[in-house]
Formats: sequence, C-alpha cells, structure tokens
Amino acid sequence: MRTKTLGAVAIALAALLPLTACGSNSSRSDDNATTSGSSGGGGGANGTVGVILPETATSARWEGFDRPMLQKALTAQGFDADIENAQGDVQKFSTLADGMIAKGVKVLVIAAINSEVGTAVANKAKKAGIPTIDYDRLNLGGSSDYYVSFDNVRVGQLQGQGVAGALKDKPGAQVIEIEGAPTDNNATLFAQGQHKVLQPLYDSGALKLVHSQAIDGWDNQKGGQVFEQLLTGNGGKVDGVVAANDGLAGAIITVLKKNGLNGKVPVSGQDATVEGLKAVLRGDQYMTVFKPIKDEAEAAAKLATALAKGDKATADGLATASSTDPKGNRTVKSVLLDPHSITRTEVKQVVDLGYVKASDLCTGDVAQLCTQLGIA
Repeated sequence: MRTKTLGAVAIALAALLPLTACGSNSSRSDDNATTSGSSGGGGGANGTVGVILPETATSARWEGFDRPMLQKALTAQGFDADIENAQGDVQKFSTLADGMIAKGVKVLVIAAINSEVGTAVANKAKKAGIPTIDYDRLNLGGSSDYYVSFDNVRVGQLQGQGVAGALKDKPGAQVIEIEGAPTDNNATLFAQGQHKVLQPLYDSGALKLVHSQAIDGWDNQKGGQVFEQLLTGNGGKVDGVVAANDGLAGAIITVLKKNGLNGKVPVSGQDATVEGLKAVLRGDQYMTVFKPIKDEAEAAAKLATALAKGDKATADGLATASSTDPKGNRTVKSVLLDPHSITRTEVKQVVDLGYVKASDLCTGDVAQLCTQLGIA
C-alpha cells in the first residue's frame, strides 16, 4: 500500500478530530469507567456492534484512544457500540463475548488478550452466525475472515531504524532487545521488523546483540527487572535498547537512570503515550512509533458495516492487504495501516493531530522544552 506522510494525515484529521476527542492518553483511575456496560447511545439504525478490548494495565491506548474512537466511528456508521474491556482477564473476555453473542450483535470486534481466547470467541460467534473482525491483533489459528491493524512489521522496522541510526557512529555498539509477550502475534511481527534492520548489522559486527528477551504479558515491571539483570550480567554496559513499546521503555529508562545512563543510551518505544512522548522530549527515549488509531477505528467500523449487510464485495474492497496465520495455515484479508516514527522534533505533530493534549504533555520539566518546539 502507499505510504502516507504524517503531514498528510494531519491535513485529513485537522477538521475531523477535535482535541477533546480522546482526551489524555493516560490510564483512567476509575475502574468503573473502563469496564462499564454498553457504550451505545441506543437506537442505532443498523443494530449493535460488540467490541471487546483487552486490558489497561500495560498500555493507555485502549481506553484513551480506541474506546472513544471506535465509539465515534461505529456511531457514524449507524450502530450502537457495546464496548467492553476485559482488564486482562481471559475468563472475563470470554464471558463478555458470551453476553454479546447472546444479545445478537451484528458484528463482533475482537482485540484479544491472546490468540487462544480470541480464537475461542471467534469460533463461538461463527456458530451463532455472527461475523468477527480481529482488531489490532491477529488471532493465530482463528476463524475471523478479516483483520484490521497497522503494518506491524513496519512498526518493528521503524524501531530498528531508530536505534541503528542513533548508534551509527558507534561501531560494535552493544544492544539489548526487550520484546513484547510471546503469545501476542504483534510482538512477533515487531521483532521480525526490527531484525530486518538489525540482523545484518549484528552479522557484520557493526552492532553486537547482547540478548533479546520476550516479556510475558507485556509486564512493564518484569521488563524492567529483566533488563536490569541483563545489564548487570553485561558488566553494566549497553549502548542501545530496543523496547517494544513505551511502557517497557519507561521501565528500562528507570533502570538506566539508576545507573547514570539515561539520555546516553537510545531507547525505542511505541504508542506515542504521554509518558513516552515526555521521555522523548527529555532525551531519555530516542523515539516512539505513532499509530493513528482513529484510522484503525474507522476502518473497523466501515468493515463492520459491510459484514453486517452481508456485503462481501465491499468488505474485500476495504481489506486489500493480507496477513499470514501460520498456526491456522491460512491467509487473512486485512486492512494494514501506516505507522510513523516520532523523534523529538516530531512530537508536535502528534499533539497537532489531537491524539495528546499539550496541557497533559507540557507539564513539569518538559514545559520549557514544549515552548522551544512550539508545542502549545
């Protein structure tokens, strides 16, 4: 697919996405707000679409971005939106799905905790005659006919390019990789993309891989602990860190600070969270990957409309890319959107698009940095 520039995305969204659309990209403190029942307004002309989000513990995106943007996109397509969050509980995910299936939702959108529960839910929905969309994460071995996400191999490539570029003047620089959950197919794709860039450099000796470690459940605390152990085991030396998302990057930066290395060691990230962007502004994190979730939500809503009408031709016209499910030995029709690399000078663009409020980002020690970069 053609690559869109971030500037083009800004033009497209400027009139559509008010700054209040998603609020702060931070986790809500009110658990009831993230686990409430139907988000629908009642009376959707096209019926109800069910959406199950995975959690809030490791990423602020699901409640800060995906929920309000899916709500808006589905409402615009004439649906009621029943959006729930399983809060990392596999049994709760299954129970929420059972309720939506029993209610007779027109389409079920699944952002699964892992492929096992996602596949089980999709199979139940299929037996009930309800089409499913894998959202953001492809469920390996699953039965959903369509998948909406970002080009996750490209996400990894951007992370690899960021760290490699920052280390280009350090021949033999030592790199530690802290990856996402091994049960999350996206984490596998991120790693694939990273290694497309980094493996040739490891092979040539331009960079040296100290160790690569996947972190169960994307657990930030565990990621920090693992990184600290690897750093200690390498004599306290590291020149660059590939971190799969901003949460893991934040835990790694905490360890680097303890060792007087923050700001000296480039660290990658993903999701363009408020804390991640603050770390980028400070120089503690070299880059993050921004994914315009509004595009993902709108693509899912349009696809849901076609599936609710049984319009396979339109659905296929939307899902022009494809993804491989090695476990299910199948190819899944996909909508794969473009991610964007964000370094210090590009943080302003994320704010200008309305994904993060300047009032949330430009506080404390980064306020002056925001002023210098024209972020207001």
